[in-house]
Amino acid sequence: MFELLFLGTSASAPSIHRGLSAHLVIARDYRFLIDCGEGTQRQILRSGVGFKRLNRILITHSHLDHILGLAGLLSTLVRWESLDELEIYGSRWALDRVQDLIYRVVFRNERLPIPIHLVDVQEGVFFETRDFTVSAFPVTHRGAGCLGYIFQEKARRPFLVERAEALGVPFGPERAKLVRGESITLADGRVVQPDDVLGSEVRGARYVHTGDVGRTDDIVEYVRGAHALVTEATYLSADAELAQQFGHMTAAGAAQLAAEAGVQTLILTHLSRRSRERDVLAEAQAIFPNTYVARDFDRFSINKERGVTKLVSEQVDSRAALESADESEPLELLDDSPLEL
Repeated sequence: MFELLFLGTSASAPSIHRGLSAHLVIARDYRFLIDCGEGTQRQILRSGVGFKRLNRILITHSHLDHILGLAGLLSTLVRWESLDELEIYGSRWALDRVQDLIYRVVFRNERLPIPIHLVDVQEGVFFETRDFTVSAFPVTHRGAGCLGYIFQEKARRPFLVERAEALGVPFGPERAKLVRGESITLADGRVVQPDDVLGSEVRGARYVHTGDVGRTDDIVEYVRGAHALVTEATYLSADAELAQQFGHMTAAGAAQLAAEAGVQTLILTHLSRRSRERDVLAEAQAIFPNTYVARDFDRFSINKERGVTKLVSEQVDSRAALESADESEPLELLDDSPLEL
């Protein structure tokens, strides 16, 4: 039901291997960009997905490593792409900073060719289609107005073909009506109710993205039962004091959250340049084995029946794959706070 494309997986500042925070969530004909770190538009181009239908952006919080890419991306989208409008969702605190960036820097004293809507998001559902909802929940990081997001496919009752055939329900619009919850009358006058041919309700796919987060006890229930949880692993346990100081998570902490909340698959992002990818993965898998560490341009599909599958991308050239390679040595002395202003 949902597909994820990671565009940037570094914490605080980019490295030669990883861009800053951004990833796409694709749900049927809808595209949502979650966060927009510096360089995101180039990552979109390199990924091969392009800018079409990219008219909804969700901001987790106002730190610069999550919003600076909006400047270039919005300039491109407004001037060159055939969008009717653009919607940016976030907390009031995040949107205040985004508004300054847009109207005091990028489009200062300009009349925009398309409307840009800044949508103040509160806890709960703020976007809904026939097939899925998107909701927000509060997270604890540094500063006010930090949000996580939940993509929830709506539950469905499966159509039981054998029952329909036994009752003589013909193919065509009659079956479609029953799926929609409407009763039908057969040619011989018998009335067939939806309950006669529909099975028990099946929960839809659930994807949870926490953004940057410094504690987990207050988000367990939001995360519970997710098919996929994407959260940060900025630090290793050896740097737990730094994690606490800057309001971030260790790989072990992320894994403990996944285990406690009963998620199916954990995907880690927002990695510090201090850490080797393999060390982050090992620390998390020791607690929660079904863990991935996302690299730039990694793709995952989330399906209610098949769970989470890592996809093989053919869009990014071999150089991109090479640049996603694990660092041979950690950069021990780096301070991961400078762009988190």
